[in-house]
Amino acid sequence: MTAQGLLTLSCEDRPGIVAEVAGTLSREGANILEAQQFGDEETGRFFLRVVFAGDLSAVRGAFAPVAERFSMDWTVRDPSVPARVLILVSKFDHCLIDLLYRQRIGELKMDVVAIASNHPKDALAHSLADDVPFHHLPVTAATKEKQEAQIRTLIEETGAELVVLARYMQILSDEMAAYLAGRCINIHHSFLPGFKGARPYHQAHARGVKMIGATAHYVTGDLDEGPILAQDVEPITHADSPGALIAKGRDIERRVLARAVQAHLEGRAFLNGSKTVVFSD
Repeated sequence: MTAQGLLTLSCEDRPGIVAEVAGTLSREGANILEAQQFGDEETGRFFLRVVFAGDLSAVRGAFAPVAERFSMDWTVRDPSVPARVLILVSKFDHCLIDLLYRQRIGELKMDVVAIASNHPKDALAHSLADDVPFHHLPVTAATKEKQEAQIRTLIEETGAELVVLARYMQILSDEMAAYLAGRCINIHHSFLPGFKGARPYHQAHARGVKMIGATAHYVTGDLDEGPILAQDVEPITHADSPGALIAKGRDIERRVLARAVQAHLEGRAFLNGSKTVVFSD
């Protein structure tokens, strides 16, 4: 049976890219099974995702000079190989449990190499499976630099390709955000108007908001302002208590984070300056 491969690329938009890609795959005997493309007139960038059947090694070798000629950022990989993922979490574990469940039923193709938290394991509301290593990495203002160095060591030792902040309630330093650029996803609540600080759902209730939401994005040095991957909203009414808002908010957060992680794992998400291109699944 012929193996499947996944080709993703982005580069400056110019004529001939699609023809060159299709021709290269054809010459290597690869058959295109699925293709999605987008040319952004604002940024002048072109994005392409191709699923093909063929020899991955041969395609990778043949494509290298093409990528060099067009100055492409590109990858050719086997989509059946799970990505290695590190999950960071604090006390709220609804997103963590949801990600683990989706991974175990095959919805998210990832290998969770470790879970790390600034709180001990017994502080989480649900027990975690023993087959996923857990690391308690406490942090204070005085030990933040040391704790982030521990996280970097854990990433390097496990070979983690993606870091997911599953309601990890710590602000990453600018240095850590730069180290994780393009490979770290965060989730946070989002309201209109925005409510910062403690007890945002209680603030929203006091202002009588009619819509709550959540946003998942790549992490940057600008807090909660990285390139957006996924968003969702939920209507609420005057009858919803602060507790009801919190419950609905948890549900939105877990499903938005899962969508963002899935898009990244499946090679459907591309950085495009301060925004993203996310192809549909």
